[in-house]
Amino acid sequence: MTSLKPYLIRSIYEWIIDNSLTPYLLVNAEHPGAVLPLEFVEDGKIILNVRQEAVQGLTLGNEEIEFNARFGGVPRHIFVPIRAVLAIYAKENGKGMVFDPAEETEDETPPETPDTKPPGRPQLKVVK
Repeated sequence: MTSLKPYLIRSIYEWIIDNSLTPYLLVNAEHPGAVLPLEFVEDGKIILNVRQEAVQGLTLGNEEIEFNARFGGVPRHIFVPIRAVLAIYAKENGKGMVFDPAEETEDETPPETPDTKPPGRPQLKVVK
């Protein structure tokens, strides 16, 4: 089953933009695969302003978020694995969503097959 997280990020991003607010991403900067400006990382985390006016080429994909932006006047390409996103929220009022890092392992659960139904689920019989 695909992760719900990228869909939530996209919908909350759209809600923030529709309300003329500034979308911020809180990112685990220590996540493997993240390409971030390390000089702006504090306590292993970074806050990224992803407002349309602040970034170029923003892609909110199912596996990653990518864009180009300037940090201290220096152009950078940013790559954030979806698993590294800790929260998305509006700068102005703090409304958004915080993600539980412990839930990340649940995304790797294989799809259910007839032989691996969870306990307690009723078995249905087809009667002809």
